[in-house]
Amino acid sequence: MQRNSRPLDALLARARACSICEGLPLGPAPLLQAGANARILIASQAPGSKTHVKGRPFDDASGKRLRHWLGVSEEQFYNPELFAILPMGFCYPGTSASGDLPPRPECAPAWREPLLQAMPRIELTLVLGQYALDWHLGTRKSRTLTDTVKRWQEFWPDLLPLPHPSPRNIRWFMANPWFEAEVIPVLQDRVRGLL
Repeated sequence: MQRNSRPLDALLARARACSICEGLPLGPAPLLQAGANARILIASQAPGSKTHVKGRPFDDASGKRLRHWLGVSEEQFYNPELFAILPMGFCYPGTSASGDLPPRPECAPAWREPLLQAMPRIELTLVLGQYALDWHLGTRKSRTLTDTVKRWQEFWPDLLPLPHPSPRNIRWFMANPWFEAEVIPVLQDRVRGLL
């Protein structure tokens, strides 16, 4: 059954025109994807500089790994009626000496709840990275991301905590081979069942 997408369309238009964050190094350019019929939500951190320039979320090496984890094509991934992509911060936050800055704190309180309420068909939420874990799991998360991801079955099948698929996390992937061996096949089966 197709749901009426007009309220969501109006909300998306407002979110994409948002400029509440001041002083962004590349200016405001909200990147998000949502559809009224989406059944899978990707709750991520914030766009990187490459995706900011391209104007499409996860259009980089992180996205390639994420699509591999999901077992989906680019066409499926960028279909807003299949996948919603709502980062904690919609705009590229800039960099520090240790990498990208955290998502701007103004964004999630302004947009997250209204957008999530406009997508009632979401059945699986993939939570990527520490800031998204803080929002979606709160006190249910462990002290470290690794410990939270190891407890993935406690949140399954509605939510799955994940490390960020960034190439910067290659050490994490190498130190935790159980993740690709145990979690990814189960995730791919669930995604196939929802699409």
